[in-house]
Amino acid sequence: METLASSVATVATVLAACMTASNLGSRITGYGFGIFTIGSIAWLALGLLTSQPALVWTNIVMTGLNIFGIWRWLGRQAKVEDGAHAAAEASRVTPGEALFPVSLLTRSTVAGCDQELGTCVDAMAGGASGRIAYVVVAEGGIAGVGETLRRMNWEDLHVADGRLVAAMSGSQFEQQAVVQRDRWPDR
Repeated sequence: METLASSVATVATVLAACMTASNLGSRITGYGFGIFTIGSIAWLALGLLTSQPALVWTNIVMTGLNIFGIWRWLGRQAKVEDGAHAAAEASRVTPGEALFPVSLLTRSTVAGCDQELGTCVDAMAGGASGRIAYVVVAEGGIAGVGETLRRMNWEDLHVADGRLVAAMSGSQFEQQAVVQRDRWPDR
């Protein structure tokens, strides 16, 4: 029984950590917390089976925190994102400019004319006007290591089908200014 509890605890904890750390959206993060809950219950069982009170109490608290994470990411945040998605969809068929959720910018792929260019990591907007000045797009690398950050002016982009689209080729994208990770342009 101890071996089973230990195996479930280890696999669930590692899998859940990968899911939450990958930042793939509220639903994946919420499912990660669900798997974390399975892991914390397995650790709790292991603590009870092996008479380790510190492990027991730690995982009683962790189970509570994981349940909060499930509520936060599958309950509250998912409903907020559903509301934003519904508003964006409705705006497509009403007069005026179509809307998009600004949260899309922190996870959107950026497509060019001939290929995917990268992933938007953030945007800079005017404090008074609220207008987006530019976005920073990451290309290459693995999990942030070895990636190149490039600045793209907002005027060169538009939102279509839940992603950013640029009217430029991959070679034109490579001409965009490289942004230092810790020093972004102020204008």
